[in-house]
Amino acid sequence: MSAAISGDKASKIPPILLVGFGKMGGAMLAGWREQGLSAAVAVDPMAPASPGPEVLVVGSAAEIPAGFAPAAVVLAVKPQSAAETLPLYARFGGSAVMLSIMAGKTIAGIAGLLGPAAQIVRAMPNTPAAVRQGITVACPGPGVTAAQRDLCDTLLRAIGEVAWVEDEGLIDPVTAVSGGGPAYVFLLAELLEAAAIEQGIPPGLARLMARQTVSGSGALLAASTEDAAQLRVNVTSPKGTTERALAVLMEKSAWPDAISRAIAAATARSRELAG
Repeated sequence: MSAAISGDKASKIPPILLVGFGKMGGAMLAGWREQGLSAAVAVDPMAPASPGPEVLVVGSAAEIPAGFAPAAVVLAVKPQSAAETLPLYARFGGSAVMLSIMAGKTIAGIAGLLGPAAQIVRAMPNTPAAVRQGITVACPGPGVTAAQRDLCDTLLRAIGEVAWVEDEGLIDPVTAVSGGGPAYVFLLAELLEAAAIEQGIPPGLARLMARQTVSGSGALLAASTEDAAQLRVNVTSPKGTTERALAVLMEKSAWPDAISRAIAAATARSRELAG
């Protein structure tokens, strides 16, 4: 085996095969390295530079060293490429747990591409994983052992919080809410900035205000024992400016209806991707 991926028995993370070295795959790999990664092979046709001596980056499945035996294969490719990509890794089924973060791809659909021996965990992380503040919801498939589930939990906790569900059908609305959720928050910051500029605030200050308001509010929400509704009430003085703004935003045809329709649309799209 290449010296670049030689194992370290003292490491917390056992050997991992990462299929897909995009933004989420890269964030996960960085988190594992911080936790003590013994060895990894990352497969990506664009072949980015290796992030460290314990990681070997290759351009295709054919370039994986013959002696490499991963404890987990993390499937981080786009769901649209699953049919052509996943069969290349079927040989690891039965020896390594398959951890999929592909949106919409069901456990049954993945098993159809990897073979009946594959033990699969389906998970949906989100992009705050890049700063180790993500949330991932995972579901174990048939035959996944307690040890394999624990390993997947360790891999996912390296990038943030983890929750487990037994009903795979919940992964589709999870994808809509937390998987896409960062984009909705970024849109809020974008719109706050634009509205501030409309009111005459200089662009640089408008951006600073919008970004810090969103990030600071998120930090307060994370630190508080009160729920989001109470925190909203705490900011809203009777007959004040915030109350006037919320009267617009909380009209049935405004945020309540728009958010509900948006999550329903994203959930439906997640189910479509399973086909």
